[in-house]
Amino acid sequence: MAETNIKNVVKEKYGSAALRVATGGSSCCGAAPAGQRSLDPITSNLYDSSQSAQIPAEAMLASLGCGNPTALANLHLGETVLDLGSGGGIDVLLSAKRVGPTGKAYGLDMTDEMLALANDNKRKSGITNVEFLRGEIERIPLPDNSVDVVISNCVINLSADKDAVLREAFRVLKPGGRFAVSDVVTRGEILPEIRKSVLLWVGCIAGALAESEYRAKLDGAGFEQIDVEPTRIYRVEDAREFLSGQGLDVDALAPQVDGKFLSAFIRAVKPARANGGACCGPTCCN
Repeated sequence: MAETNIKNVVKEKYGSAALRVATGGSSCCGAAPAGQRSLDPITSNLYDSSQSAQIPAEAMLASLGCGNPTALANLHLGETVLDLGSGGGIDVLLSAKRVGPTGKAYGLDMTDEMLALANDNKRKSGITNVEFLRGEIERIPLPDNSVDVVISNCVINLSADKDAVLREAFRVLKPGGRFAVSDVVTRGEILPEIRKSVLLWVGCIAGALAESEYRAKLDGAGFEQIDVEPTRIYRVEDAREFLSGQGLDVDALAPQVDGKFLSAFIRAVKPARANGGACCGPTCCN
């Protein structure tokens, strides 16, 4: 599946998701209709009431993730955090509160509609130690060794060049910095019909890496202390939810994906001895 095609479809679907926050509609790994939480098996019930009370309702409704990296990442006061594929800004705003006024939270997104929604949520929240950047996660517009923690919520699986994403995450992290993302991963063989569906790619399924492959790619980027912790395993009825409406034979496919897709929290560390990035970034090598 061509990288350009995937990127264009992702931008279109996530741009539409941002607009639907106010006007209604929903999709797998997408935003819920106005005024209600998503019931999708991937995106639902990820944030508790204490977290949702801290941010604008629109940020919660626009949540496209498969986990809650801000709850699982061990953030400290004064740290700088980068959220890859920040969407409506929920994880950036929550991170900004965790790192406090002496810290900083960046959000990176390539979709204009999501950036507009995120900046509106920033304004409504009154949180000032936040900055949303326009760009692609394969080419992060930040200097080498500039952030303490990289987080992401079910976005890396959407990239057609995951190696580039992980190399860039490694590059921008300071030595000793942490990689702490939620993502969908797979176990066992996945049917070709799933892998070839561009809509299921956008729905966080078709582009998911096997656990072992994710570990290998992190290792190849230079990370250490790699850990993949399952947080949700999707069963047959969950599969019916995320396969439905995609032009596939749900009754035939659902039993064959039972237990093969799972949300996971993925941790890794950039070695403290690292002096630079694994590759040269777009803003640092002129």
